[in-house]
Amino acid sequence: MSAVLAAATTSTGEAFQFWVLGTVAVFGALGTILMRKAVHSALSLAGTMIILAVFYLANGAYFLGIVQIVVYTGAIMMLFLFVVMLVGVTAADSLKETLRGQRWWAALCGLGFGILLAGGIGHASLQEFAGLGAANAAQGGNVEGLAALVFTKYVFAFEITGALLITAAVGAMVLTHRERTEKARTQRELAEQRVRRGTQVPPLPAPGVYARHNAVDVAGLLPDGTPSELTVMQTLRKRGQIRDVSPDALADLKALEQRSEERLGRDRDEEEANR
Repeated sequence: MSAVLAAATTSTGEAFQFWVLGTVAVFGALGTILMRKAVHSALSLAGTMIILAVFYLANGAYFLGIVQIVVYTGAIMMLFLFVVMLVGVTAADSLKETLRGQRWWAALCGLGFGILLAGGIGHASLQEFAGLGAANAAQGGNVEGLAALVFTKYVFAFEITGALLITAAVGAMVLTHRERTEKARTQRELAEQRVRRGTQVPPLPAPGVYARHNAVDVAGLLPDGTPSELTVMQTLRKRGQIRDVSPDALADLKALEQRSEERLGRDRDEEEANR
């Protein structure tokens, strides 16, 4: 009787864990759709996935919790995050509608999903909790029980899902592969093309401030101390991630000139004194 009551009630620690982590998960989900930068949205979604994994582990679904962290958060989301950072998706790109009326359709779909979710939660019975203890004990553990279901009752659905994933991976490789239809131009040909155009005869300058900095987010300085726009990527400039070090460099240059003048002045005074 005590075991049944323990399974049907919620302890203080479980309630505290649910309300704290659930609130963080909701904020992470809202941040995923409300953040203007794709990198921030991906990080918010990764945090929500990690909290869901904690919920799975707390409810006895150990295999699902580990898969949630290793596969979804550790592999898929991090791969998505790296791709976004390498490609350079800006906030301005997300404002362009490639399909007419896609926002209205997205709003209607979200409203319909919210109505279905509210209806399901409203008709849910929360009087008794059907935990995983009995199911795990019947097969000797959570991993063993899940393996028995996947490879017996749901083996065809599992194989079809695997075939779909493999087909999607092969299709992605086929779509992204582009065979070169023309011969790659050499450095000499590229140099001759720049000379003919007359726009940028030498190669583009490297990022950094003279030879003292080699960061890609620091623009090189021109002889008058102003930053050169050709030394940084346009993606970083649109994101607002360019560090302007020209005032510091000009201040250092001014201090160097002042020290030089003071040094030269002392040298002149010493020469006049010696004479």
